[in-house]
Amino acid sequence: MSPDQNNEKSALTPADSGSQALADALRSSFSIVKFVMVVLIAVFMFSGCFTVGPQEKAVILRRGKIVGEGEKRLLSSGWHWGLPYPIDEVIKIPITEIQQVKSTVGWFAMTAVQEATGQEPMAGASLNPAVDGYVITADANIVHLSAILSYRIEDPVQCVFSFARGTNSTLDLSGVSYNVQNALNNALVQTAARFNVDDILTRDRLGFQDAVRKRVIKLVDDQKLGVVIESCPVTPRVPRQTDDAFRKVTTAIQSRATAIDNARSYTNQILSRAAADASAMTNIAVVEAARTVAEAKADAIQFAALLPRWKQNRGRSAAN
Repeated sequence: MSPDQNNEKSALTPADSGSQALADALRSSFSIVKFVMVVLIAVFMFSGCFTVGPQEKAVILRRGKIVGEGEKRLLSSGWHWGLPYPIDEVIKIPITEIQQVKSTVGWFAMTAVQEATGQEPMAGASLNPAVDGYVITADANIVHLSAILSYRIEDPVQCVFSFARGTNSTLDLSGVSYNVQNALNNALVQTAARFNVDDILTRDRLGFQDAVRKRVIKLVDDQKLGVVIESCPVTPRVPRQTDDAFRKVTTAIQSRATAIDNARSYTNQILSRAAADASAMTNIAVVEAARTVAEAKADAIQFAALLPRWKQNRGRSAAN
């Protein structure tokens, strides 16, 4: 250090030294803050990266509108990037996952334990409309109905904007499920009113179930829920208070069917035996007819051969 510099340094007051140290500290702090800000910006931008699973689709919402046009709005499986939340909001949609709703609008009241174990509650003296669900059939009878409907999302965009609620990569399908369940409830009540009770319970159970499924599909399409129905099995049940009477009717129907089957079997046996006897008699008659005709032809030939000699002998007898 030169003498001039030593003199200049020695000339600084303590206040000037403190200001210089503060300036150096602030300069170092600003450098650290800049570095931290760069790191934070990098982390913030990197937080916009996300993945879409193999059984999912995703859409990016920016100011409540989907980013992109046409098919580009739906993001397929893999890595993607969007502006970090809350600028962009990513909604993932399980397009192949099967969702289920259960309708008990026409079923009697059961506790969660009873449903889990499959045990039916004891039937009271009569049906209680306050807690027991039921539907009315076309022939003014009462029947219980339960159905489990399976569906999957077919139109993710329609589903997200119309009925589902998405928040920060989480899709709440309760709105969709609620509307699908309402459609199922409607289909059960409306279809039951077009079928007789015997058709629902025994004679046309598959036809009734198919009619319920078609009704649900129509309602879902009319409301544009953006889902497709996979299956809709329906379980019919007579009121528990009529179990004994229903069993007696079922036994009587089965006995009647057995008697009819036995009668038809006996009829078929008699008809088969009669047909065999008729065929045998016909064959014998055909053979006898052929033999008789053959004998007649042989006699005719013989008589034809003797006729000239008979005529000759008759002439001689007349001459004598």
